[in-house]
Amino acid sequence: MNRKLLVSFVSAVFVVGFAFGALADFDKPVIKEWTEKTTDDKGKVTETPCMSIDGITVHEEDPAKQPQPQVITPGTESAQDKPGKAPSDAIVLFDGTDLSKWISTDGKTPTKWEMKDATMMPVRGSGMIQSKQEFGSCQLHVEFATPSKVQGSGQGRGNSGVFLMGRYEIQVLDCYENKTYPDGQTGALYGRKPPLVNACRKPGEWQSYDIVFHRPVFENGKVVKRATFTVFHNGVLIQDHSELTGGTGWRGHHSISNYEPHGDKGPLQLQDHGNPVLFRNVWVRELKD
Repeated sequence: MNRKLLVSFVSAVFVVGFAFGALADFDKPVIKEWTEKTTDDKGKVTETPCMSIDGITVHEEDPAKQPQPQVITPGTESAQDKPGKAPSDAIVLFDGTDLSKWISTDGKTPTKWEMKDATMMPVRGSGMIQSKQEFGSCQLHVEFATPSKVQGSGQGRGNSGVFLMGRYEIQVLDCYENKTYPDGQTGALYGRKPPLVNACRKPGEWQSYDIVFHRPVFENGKVVKRATFTVFHNGVLIQDHSELTGGTGWRGHHSISNYEPHGDKGPLQLQDHGNPVLFRNVWVRELKD
């Protein structure tokens, strides 16, 4: 074959292949494209491309077809000496006032956690604490401070945890110049997924988690959609839409729990691991699945 013809043929195959790849079909959203002819005041006819996404025309301005987003008041950033404020549409679980929205994990008895300087903390023998209200998919903000007086090492230093639906743990730990197994350090999906980076502040300093969680879905006793986590630690992305491959419950040093069927909602839990970790400014925004 002539060299020029061969190059042209290969180039054409590449372009066609690229085009088909770029136009690969997806089930959702449903996208439709068409053209509409318009005529200007001089009689010139122009074909204008149009598109709809799930039945709504791009740049639709009719509020009956494309409602305006809800207007909210955004929250404020926290400082080391002062917690910020939650967005106006958030469910505030703890603002330093009281523990009225919390209970022991038996769901009946009052929590034994205590308040100190507008923060909450576990004390000896208090056990875990959980929210009275239950949540499914959500955006969660929580701030914590590991003890300023450093004691212990590895998992024994400033250990706690944030449990979505009372089951799925984001590890809390003092990992500032403190090594431990990667899938058990600060910001890990415990036993399942290490964080992308270690973004810990010094012991005693306030830190924050901003978590976007989408719950798992079960059908006939089996998980058909796994949970996902996006987590920012002190403003740094450490879990990037990470898919949770199973449970996070301890089953021994080299084993972790599997998924078990459960309801659509569950409580938020904070762990008592024997370390006086402080918590403040806890709020939730419920999300659609």
